Amino acid sequence: MKRSLILGALLSSLVLLAALMSFVWTPYEHAALNIPAKLQPPGGAHLLGTDHFGRDILSMIMVGARTSLAVALLAVGIGMGAGVPLGLAAAAAKGSWLDEGIMRGNDLVFAFPSLVIAILITAVFGAGAVNAIIAIGIFNIPVFARISRGAALSLWEREFILAARVAGKSRARISAEHILPNIANLLIVQGTIQFSLGILAEAGLSYVGLGAQPPVPSWGRMLADAQTMVSLAPHLALVPGCAIILTVLGLNLLGDGLRDWLDPKLRVART
Repeated sequence: MKRSLILGALLSSLVLLAALMSFVWTPYEHAALNIPAKLQPPGGAHLLGTDHFGRDILSMIMVGARTSLAVALLAVGIGMGAGVPLGLAAAAAKGSWLDEGIMRGNDLVFAFPSLVIAILITAVFGAGAVNAIIAIGIFNIPVFARISRGAALSLWEREFILAARVAGKSRARISAEHILPNIANLLIVQGTIQFSLGILAEAGLSYVGLGAQPPVPSWGRMLADAQTMVSLAPHLALVPGCAIILTVLGLNLLGDGLRDWLDPKLRVART
């Protein structure tokens, strides 16, 4: 538990540090073209090399981390902000038309992957990071709704909830004051998992041209630009690919570590 939590926190912190540092400093201007220095291998003046336009890859990776983290974080915020209240409302109204309507709506959203939703949104509003956030956020809503509903249902028959109902508290107040605090640890863990999936989704959308648009760097678009030059300059694909892998790995390890740390049953089983 400690190893996964520490390693996950370390990897996630490094990515976050790179993203925050890009606001004030990068080795070079990420959009600056330098054609004479194009396709330089890693080392020397350019630690991670340059791309086919002579742009510094390390600078692009740092700014790209900012893009990926911002898109994933906002998308998870949309999913959690809308999905958790829907899940709590469905659990509080178990068996009613409201519960049935919310869950069938979740099934409908699940039928459309985030890429399909992004294509639909892009067809109407155009490509861009904002539309990618909306697409990934919409896909996250039913995930958090299902998690919240399932966890809340297991609590509604507990003695402390029955005592709150006897005291005259409304179902909405019970959900906010008693249910939500008791499922917060589960939501935090799920949030880290969806965060890592959001990184992958943003990279996938950018790869097909539906994410952040030039000149804003994106790890997914860096991979797309590198696919025709892999044999000539493999570092163009290896660097953003490794950045995605390490970021997702760090967030997944962080989620596993938080799950073990926040779940008292797992914590007792490991001691």
